[in-house]
Amino acid sequence: MKKKTSFMRALSAVVWKDLVAELRSRELVSAMLVFALLVIFIFNFSLELNAKTRNSVAPGVIWVTIVFAGTLGLNRSMSVEKDRGCLDGLLLAPVDRTAIYFGKSIANWVFMLIVAAIILPVYSILYNTNIISLSLILVIVLGSEGYVAVGTLLASMAVQARTRDILLPILLFPVIIPVLIAAVKASGGILAGLPFQDISSWIYLLLAYDVIFTSVAYMVFDSVVEE
Repeated sequence: MKKKTSFMRALSAVVWKDLVAELRSRELVSAMLVFALLVIFIFNFSLELNAKTRNSVAPGVIWVTIVFAGTLGLNRSMSVEKDRGCLDGLLLAPVDRTAIYFGKSIANWVFMLIVAAIILPVYSILYNTNIISLSLILVIVLGSEGYVAVGTLLASMAVQARTRDILLPILLFPVIIPVLIAAVKASGGILAGLPFQDISSWIYLLLAYDVIFTSVAYMVFDSVVEE
C-alpha cells in the first residue's frame, strides 16, 4: 500500500509540474495550437470542395492536424526537460521511474486533448459542417492515448540525441500507423453515420493498441532511460 501511495504521489507530482509549468509559460500548447490552426487554414483555402467531399476528407484532415501538432508537443515537452536539466533530476529522484513515464504521458495527453477541443469547433466553422459528437470525441481520446503512450517513450529515447527533432518523427510515425489508420477509419464511419457494428473493429483495434503499447512502454521505460 505504501509503495502504491508513493507511486501515485510521484505520478501526480510530475503531472502537476508539467501542467503548472505550461500554465505559466504557455509555450507548449501555444505552439501546438498555432501549428494545428495553420494546418486547418491551409487545408480550408487549398481544398475547394463541396459539402459531401468535405465530410469524406474530414477524418484525414483532423488526424493529420492532431498527429503533427502532437509530435511538436512531444518534442518540446522532452527537450525542455533536457535543456533545463530537469530530466536528470527526475531520473535521480528516489521514485519508481514508471511514475515519471505515466506522469509525462498524462500531461502530454492533456495537452493534445486541449488542442483537439479547440480545433474541432474551428474546423466545424471553417468547413461549415458540424463534426462534433460524443462518438468522435471518444475516438480522439482513444487514438490520442495510444499516440502519447508510444510517443512519450520514443521521445525519451530521442531526447538524448543531437538530432532529436528529426529522430522522433522517424521513430514514431512507422509505429503509430495502426492507431492512425484505425482512428481515421473510425472517425470516417462516425461522420458518415455508420452503425457501431461497422466501425466496432476499428474501435477494438484502438483499445488493443492502447493496452498493448502502454504495457510495453511501462515494462521498458526504465531500461530506455538508463541508456
